[in-house]
Amino acid sequence: MENADGKLKVGVVGLGKMGLLHASILNTMPNVQLAVLCDKSWFMRKLAKSALDGPLVTDKLGKMSDLGLDAVYVTTPIPSHYSIVRDVYAQNITPNLFVEKTLALNHAQSAELYNLSQKPKGVTMVGYMKRFSVTFKKVKELLDQKILGDLLSFNAYAYSSDFFGATKGSVSGSRGGVLEDLGSHVTDLALWFFGDLHVSSAKIQSSISLGSVDSIHFEVDGANAFKGKFDVSWVKEGYRMPEFGLAIRGSNGFVRVDESELELALDRTPPEKWYRQDLDDHVTFLLGDSEYTRENDLFIKSIVCNGKPEPNFQTAMKVDFLLEQVRCKANE
Repeated sequence: MENADGKLKVGVVGLGKMGLLHASILNTMPNVQLAVLCDKSWFMRKLAKSALDGPLVTDKLGKMSDLGLDAVYVTTPIPSHYSIVRDVYAQNITPNLFVEKTLALNHAQSAELYNLSQKPKGVTMVGYMKRFSVTFKKVKELLDQKILGDLLSFNAYAYSSDFFGATKGSVSGSRGGVLEDLGSHVTDLALWFFGDLHVSSAKIQSSISLGSVDSIHFEVDGANAFKGKFDVSWVKEGYRMPEFGLAIRGSNGFVRVDESELELALDRTPPEKWYRQDLDDHVTFLLGDSEYTRENDLFIKSIVCNGKPEPNFQTAMKVDFLLEQVRCKANE
């Protein structure tokens, strides 16, 4: 329930990089009280106490049950999302949940969490923050206007050098595979842009150790003979920061986009280019990328106004379904 000042009481479970980022942004929002932080690690709890003055800090999820929370953020590693979200619902901590991507470890878990979310009718959201990039939002607007005509094909990529040159024994395993870590973002963007897709082929490459998923290439089919290709790798040389992008071709021309810029080239007209700074990329509080502030702002506003933000549990479940198709095709 709201506190006496009319603020929403919010808790964060998981105090790694993403948990501290979201907690810090929430702590600046005038209509939010950051009420509780939860993590199993003694060190992370100590760090949170020193960095964020005010919220209760605990290692037990059950201590959140009696606080009258309006929302909970789940920002723990992906394998733990399923059990934590189930516990939040089972203990009636709150019906309003924000979960960092991916929603769960597989489609079956995501489907169960989506079904659980339908009973209390709360607000759900999943942290596919690339939707809140001003360049990708601009492309969505152009596609909705059908400015490219009939869509023919696309190429999507997600690259980083996080594990370039890494060997067996690196920390890559703690982040799962590259498909969930990087590939889920461009998969979500593609489903947002184009609707349902079906995986036709997939190939995994292991660079760090036998069986590790470090690069993956897959192809998809959409409606009306529409086709797409994905190239995803976290062992790509020259990408100190992760980069995501798409090139989309239609009957009237093409568009290329990444987080920094987009170029639109229509037949028989000069190309147009927009840079990030041209597209009102301003937020009230900047930590990390501006996308994080926008997604938090939408989630909180949706609770206040009883809205249905995107991406929510239902849309994130579709991402996990497509990722599962990729894994199945790669193992055929």
